[in-house]
Amino acid sequence: MSHTESHTGLIWRVFAFLSVITIVEVFLGITKPDFLHLTELMGTSVLNWIFLILTLVKAYGIAWYFMHLRDEKTWFRRSIVWPLVFLISYLTFFLLYEGGSVYDIGYEWTRWTY
Repeated sequence: MSHTESHTGLIWRVFAFLSVITIVEVFLGITKPDFLHLTELMGTSVLNWIFLILTLVKAYGIAWYFMHLRDEKTWFRRSIVWPLVFLISYLTFFLLYEGGSVYDIGYEWTRWTY
C-alpha cells in the first residue's frame, strides 16, 4: 500500500467518524426526545450536555487528524489540549452556574418578565 492510499483511507475514516457524530446531533436536535430535553442535570438539560460533549469530541477529532496533533510529541499535544480542556470546563461551569442568576436579578428590574 502506498503512502497516498493510506492517507485516503484515513480521510474517509475521519469523514465517517465526523459524519456519524453530526448525524446523531442533527437527529437529536430535530426529535428533541422529552426524556433528554426535560431532564435537568447540573443547570441544563441532558440534551444540552450531549450536544456539548459531542461538539468537543468533534473539535478534538478535527485537531487530532487535520491539525496533525497525533504526529506530535506527547508533551506538545498535552500543552495544547489540556489548557483548552480546563478552560472550556471552567467557562462551561460558570456559564451554567451563573447563567441562572440573570433571571433572579432581572426579575425584579425588568417589566417583560412576569
